[in-house]
Amino acid sequence: MSNLNYTSTRDSSVTATAAEAIVKGISEDGGLFVPAKLSDLPKFSAEDLVKLSEMSYGERAEEILRPLLGFTDEDLSVCVDNAYSSGFDTIGITRIVNLDDSKKQSGSSVYALELWHGPTSAFKDMALQILPELMNVSGRVSGSNPAKTLILTATSGDTGKAALEGFKDVPGVEIAVFYPENGVSETQKLQMSSQEGENVHVYAVKGNFDDCQNAVKAVFTDAEVGEKSKNAGVALSSANSINWGRLCPQIVYYIAAYAQMLREKTIRTGDKINICVPTGNFGNILAAYYAMIMGVPVEKLICASNTNNILTDLINTGVYDCNREFHTTVSPSMDILVSSNLERLLYHLSGENSDTIKELFASLKETGKFEVDAKIKKKLKSLFYGGWCSELETAATIKNVFNEHGYLMDTHTAVGYKVLRDYISNAPKSKIKTVVAATASPYKFSDAVYESLYGKYEPTAQEVKNEDGDSEFDGEWAEENVMDALEFRTGICIPKPLVDIIGKEARFTEVLEKSQIKDAVLKLI
Repeated sequence: MSNLNYTSTRDSSVTATAAEAIVKGISEDGGLFVPAKLSDLPKFSAEDLVKLSEMSYGERAEEILRPLLGFTDEDLSVCVDNAYSSGFDTIGITRIVNLDDSKKQSGSSVYALELWHGPTSAFKDMALQILPELMNVSGRVSGSNPAKTLILTATSGDTGKAALEGFKDVPGVEIAVFYPENGVSETQKLQMSSQEGENVHVYAVKGNFDDCQNAVKAVFTDAEVGEKSKNAGVALSSANSINWGRLCPQIVYYIAAYAQMLREKTIRTGDKINICVPTGNFGNILAAYYAMIMGVPVEKLICASNTNNILTDLINTGVYDCNREFHTTVSPSMDILVSSNLERLLYHLSGENSDTIKELFASLKETGKFEVDAKIKKKLKSLFYGGWCSELETAATIKNVFNEHGYLMDTHTAVGYKVLRDYISNAPKSKIKTVVAATASPYKFSDAVYESLYGKYEPTAQEVKNEDGDSEFDGEWAEENVMDALEFRTGICIPKPLVDIIGKEARFTEVLEKSQIKDAVLKLI
């Protein structure tokens, strides 16, 4: 069992076990649960990493999660087996692909860490396949046994579908997902709106992801919602990365990736690597930061943004300013201006000072911005490189990488790759290998990927046979799906989970104003 304690970023007097933190999702004061002391995180030595290299992904997950969660070996084994024994299309759960840039631009080699081989073709599956299992165990060991648990999730696209798939038809659980009506790809929208399951609810929201996220977070601390949920015996929780149970499984795949690179002799024991992550809500790169603290030798964490480059500015200037234009881009999972998990990082960099965090986020709420002190700014610059990628650069990167390496990447991974290239160009020449988080199948963003390679997709005219067996034009455009066209022209197969949604009809079509989210939750309670 683990002795690791958790606290709130906004009140360090709060104490909780991992199970309690997972059940609650968010602290009552509005803060996020974090390890009380960064120094208390489990550490994996070089020898430990070598031992992990000899294990399967599931075995690595058990070794890494055990000290973080404090579950019994039996409970943890069940969680891991149920999450990763099926539903992934590659035996290793993740896949590491060498993009071999060493001969072209620098002494460093670039590796894509493919995290999208799960049931919804996005990296969120890595955590959301195990989160329902973790919540089940957490509810039992923490003594929390509500009549019903209501999962509330704001999504910029991928989290929603992965959460719906993970929690569908789980007894005693209902899940509601809120997504920006015009802020996700058509494939992401169809994945969510056609979701099967008797306990699932999906709502489009007029606004952007920040509107969805802010409204959902406000529900957790709303007095009326709290009273009604208590009286109804309903516990509210979250499947967003604000929930520690969503975040800690993401730490696993970075430590596991380093172990796999040791196994494949890509690196030697003790070698440093860079980790590049396209990020919007900061959870994925925060998981990489925790992996570094826990023993992965990391030279630099490369934080890649699209034109919503608020994180780039923070790393480079120390100023976090939301008073800027919000951009809807071809990488919608990064279309975020309020990065929730940033709060966790700043808590640690402030020396675990909850008063500092309260001041910063009070300023953010009141003025839309804050500035960190010189000490935190220096730490940010030493740990992170921040860069961003324009829409034109995203398209050019997809095309260049496919033409040069035969590797097809989605719009988010392309952002990461472009920022990494900038980092390599600006940094002293080094032979340090870099892992780029490949966060989604390119087929989740087929329109943008196709257009990057071949220009805007136009369906071809369809010929049909008449009664005499002669060909004639039927007067309609063919209903050929852009995914099919992309597969035909690139020769790269569409993942089965995305093949399965083609032609499905939407079950959920309700569109809410952001002010209606609370009322929707009250109805579900």
